[in-house]
Amino acid sequence: MQRLFSGIQPTGEPHIGNYLGAIRNWVALQDQYECLFCIVDYHAITIDYDPKEIGPRTLDLAATLLACGLDPKKCLLFVQSEVPEHTELAWILSTCTVVGDLARMHQFKEKTEGDRHLATLGLFAYPTLQTADIVLYKAEVVPVGEDQKQHLELARETVRRFNQRFGPIFPEPIELLSPAARVMGLDGEQKMSKSRGNHVALADSTDAVWAKLRPAKTDEARKRRADPGNPDRCNLFSYHGFFSPPEEVATINAGCRSAAIGCVDCKKALHANMERLLGPIRERLADYRARPDDVRAALRDGAARASTIARHTMEEVRQALGLR
Repeated sequence: MQRLFSGIQPTGEPHIGNYLGAIRNWVALQDQYECLFCIVDYHAITIDYDPKEIGPRTLDLAATLLACGLDPKKCLLFVQSEVPEHTELAWILSTCTVVGDLARMHQFKEKTEGDRHLATLGLFAYPTLQTADIVLYKAEVVPVGEDQKQHLELARETVRRFNQRFGPIFPEPIELLSPAARVMGLDGEQKMSKSRGNHVALADSTDAVWAKLRPAKTDEARKRRADPGNPDRCNLFSYHGFFSPPEEVATINAGCRSAAIGCVDCKKALHANMERLLGPIRERLADYRARPDDVRAALRDGAARASTIARHTMEEVRQALGLR
């Protein structure tokens, strides 16, 4: 099977946007590829963070990934900082990465808008470490969303420069676009994010989920229950496409347009369908949280197996560079 790599930052509690945009896809991919999934804690320190929180968040993220269906028997699940070759290779690849290319990265521009002169080197060179994460394992496939395509294009360019100078060590990774569309937050204005408070966490209780859905934005044209609506203008209706059966989506669509159902009815149906998915995940997560040593053991085993691959790659790289 082709080798696949992907990473996720331990920067906040995982929400349904993370699940629909990446994690759900990972669970399916582990039966189709040789998968390595990495909790990229070094990437998480490129922005302000609390050192006391990153460790517990990393462990809880691992528990969440396991609860969602990642199976350590089918994939490698590990923490980036447990494999020091990531940062070693990032330094080497930085000698093949052009500053102008890094400066054109959309995410860097967005994160430093207004105060770019205060940006750190770590944030600027984030894509170089990302490239190292991928090619350290000679991964051929990388699942990405639209917002990460530019970084992967830069990774391929860096690999080409390295291979031209030092020999064909790394394959050029290809993208595997996520099947899920960009998941908007409950406010319908921005991408779902914990920092914006517009999210539904995977660990939220059923009451907490309803408390967030109930005031969520719908079609503003529906001022009264009797007013017909347009699901195409309703952000919350888009969630039905992720959680509800197709026949129910069609019924709600027609009911909204004819005013046969109201927005509260729509939200109640969505809540019930979300619970069918989130309820079992929540139960499994509670179980893993009660067994943190088992989660740590899975991460240690994953790091040990990943380190074997990483050490072999770095021996090749050092020889190619004349450092051995």
